[in-house]
Amino acid sequence: MFDSLQTKLESVFKKIRGRGVVTPKDVEATMKEVRMALLEADVNFKVAKDFCDKVAAKATGEGVLKSLSPGQQIIKIVHEELISMMGETAELNVKVAPPAVIMLVGLQGSGKTTTVGKLGRLLKTDFKRRPLLVPADVYRPAAIEQLKTIGGKLGIDVFQSTKDQDPVEIAKLAVQEASLKGYDTVIIDTAGRLQIDAELMNELREMTDAVTPHEILLVADAMTGQEAVNVAKGFDEALEIDGLILTKLDGDARGGAALSMRAVTGKPIKFIGIGEKSEALEVFHPERMASRILGMGDVLTLIEKAAKEVSLEDTVNLHNKIKKNEFTLEDFLSQLRMVKKMGSISSLASMIPGMDKLAKQVDPEQAEKEMKHIEAIILSMTPKERRDQSILNGTRRKRIAKGSGTTVEEVNKLLKQFLEMKKMMSAFSKMGMGGLGKLMGGGLGGLGGLMKNIR
Repeated sequence: MFDSLQTKLESVFKKIRGRGVVTPKDVEATMKEVRMALLEADVNFKVAKDFCDKVAAKATGEGVLKSLSPGQQIIKIVHEELISMMGETAELNVKVAPPAVIMLVGLQGSGKTTTVGKLGRLLKTDFKRRPLLVPADVYRPAAIEQLKTIGGKLGIDVFQSTKDQDPVEIAKLAVQEASLKGYDTVIIDTAGRLQIDAELMNELREMTDAVTPHEILLVADAMTGQEAVNVAKGFDEALEIDGLILTKLDGDARGGAALSMRAVTGKPIKFIGIGEKSEALEVFHPERMASRILGMGDVLTLIEKAAKEVSLEDTVNLHNKIKKNEFTLEDFLSQLRMVKKMGSISSLASMIPGMDKLAKQVDPEQAEKEMKHIEAIILSMTPKERRDQSILNGTRRKRIAKGSGTTVEEVNKLLKQFLEMKKMMSAFSKMGMGGLGKLMGGGLGGLGGLMKNIR
């Protein structure tokens, strides 16, 4: 996500970062490179031009050029303008008399049906709501069954519709059922087409008139770049959408759609899809995204992810173990499993300031394989061995390697990594890591070492 843009901007700002003196000519040359980087990232031409003009106007101010660190001031302005370009975090309009009706629209293949499930899960777990998923796509083969399967896996109820029913009627009946059975949110999965056409829009307008949705969200594939922006404009003109959900953003190294959407359509990006798992849908925070684009990390999102997986009691207990140098391989295994729940190693590392370069060097498949090996090795140990690695002599290590389907060299490598990690965590604990260290319980300490191993 944004890899190519981040790399190019990093190269551009390297030239002015730390300079004691910056001239208007330097600003002009820098903005020319920034504009080229944005265009190569598939950002809309007018959006890129307006962005650079605004930054240049602010950067050539006397207060910036005569400051002690003009290069850093310019980067700060770029950061602020990136946030401004992407807009503010937009809340979902669900604080209404129940049920709140959310209608997802978009072209075929944009990921609407899976996004309905992801949004339902997010509303259930994070917003503590009781959603009803509604399959109203009667045209795509197995679309109704797909949503029923997704709902079943997530433990979310799905309205019982059939492909013989009228989509508008399905939506009306679903909202009525939600009112009768106490569901506070209805999420409607609508039909898509390969392209925008009159028939599709007429059906969606009829549905809108029938159920009066509180939110009409366009699901757009980020990997289609500028086409996603054009699609958004088309749907907005026909339906007056309330916001956007960008899917497959993790697979888009350019990210132009995310940067152009708000500026071109005037509609906020409310959620972003960053993977295939049911939990891979996040509220879109422009300020956090801007920080990640400029290689500043995204610690707030990392903390939120950690808070969902680790209870305060577990965190305190683990922190005390680290302070007393009692952190064991059992604890390491639980931390590893916590990290796996939070997302891929490379995506987590990209949120840590200064670790973005390391994140880019990690092969996701290799990382997954390495984590499975580590888990297998630790699970092949006896409880006593996990609690005290000092008893692991040559004979025991051979048995563990055989039991885990690995080699003695891999077992030795893990034990060495574990001891190094213990030392690092102990040192951090003495220094007082602060809120993040306590929250993560040392999990991030292992992340860096694990990534180093995977490369």
